[in-house]
Amino acid sequence: MAALQLELFNKERGELKEQLDLCASQQTSLLEERDELKKKLDDFTSQQTSLSEERDELKKKLDDFIYYSQQQWVYLGGSFYYISSNKRTWQQSRDYCLQKRADLIIVNSKEEQTLTRQWQDNMWIGLTDREKEGTWKWVDGTPLITSYWGINEPNSFGNREEDCGEVRLHKFENNWNDESCDVQRVWICEKKLPQ
Repeated sequence: MAALQLELFNKERGELKEQLDLCASQQTSLLEERDELKKKLDDFTSQQTSLSEERDELKKKLDDFIYYSQQQWVYLGGSFYYISSNKRTWQQSRDYCLQKRADLIIVNSKEEQTLTRQWQDNMWIGLTDREKEGTWKWVDGTPLITSYWGINEPNSFGNREEDCGEVRLHKFENNWNDESCDVQRVWICEKKLPQ
């Protein structure tokens, strides 16, 4: 009788061990599946965040495009431009542009230079050497590389402080001049749209 009970006990123990091994195997499989699903969820969440950021960026571009179009700004090659009809000093002109979430134009292409030549008034651009005499920089802090200075310019004519850049002599491609920042000119703002 004891041998039979021992045999039944061993058989039951074997079956329980098989069930335990099967449960352990299923648990491992479920854990792997859970980890895989969690990774997919993380990837989906990351992709959703990226798409939301892209959507917000496109919406901001569209809002800017609509706003500046309605304000009669001119669109050219990824930027909007505003040409004033009244005159101000260089700093007052820049302040106006900044209030419009823009800045004075940075002329960094032949197309922009051509754009500035379409008006006949002398006009401020976003170029200055106020920081260090002779070191011309754009309003965003970048150094002047390509320029369209007129003949013998810049020259601080008559030993005057001429620390601000303007466009004049519109029939010539090279028509920049350095001028006293306190002189009143029309100006051109540029609002770069994000790429």
